[in-house]
Amino acid sequence: MGPLYGYALMFEGSNEAVAPDSPGALRIEGLVLDGDGIPLAWPEGYIEVWEGEQMARGRTDENGRYSVVVRKPAPAPTPEGLRQAPHLNVAIFARGLLKQVVTRVYFPDETDANAADPVLGLVPPEDRELLVAVAADGVLRFDIRLQGDRETPFFAF
Repeated sequence: MGPLYGYALMFEGSNEAVAPDSPGALRIEGLVLDGDGIPLAWPEGYIEVWEGEQMARGRTDENGRYSVVVRKPAPAPTPEGLRQAPHLNVAIFARGLLKQVVTRVYFPDETDANAADPVLGLVPPEDRELLVAVAADGVLRFDIRLQGDRETPFFAF
């Protein structure tokens, strides 16, 4: 995808779905890596995260790192009435992609809900952990690998 137009979509605070000091706010950060494990430095990539009424857009920095501030959403039902685990949808826009790719990030403190999530259940068991953020030092870490070893599972829409 390119040339990337993300520079025109970014504005002060676009990476914050909620104020960082608001109740329940949490930071998700990580790297966006290409198939060789090389971080996608700005302007080569950005992500969007959303669920319900939340939406944040964060670009990668010179080291390929992004950061967004969100609130964990409530569980949502599927059209069939099944209960989904709390999650955020993630779209990745990056060099080399003709179209954005879409995945999800799940929360590490929702073990039982994650185990019962009907969408996460579509992912091969050995890859499910790749969609669960890792809690570390007061933030949630979620690296996105576009190809190669430990590639992030993506969903077709």
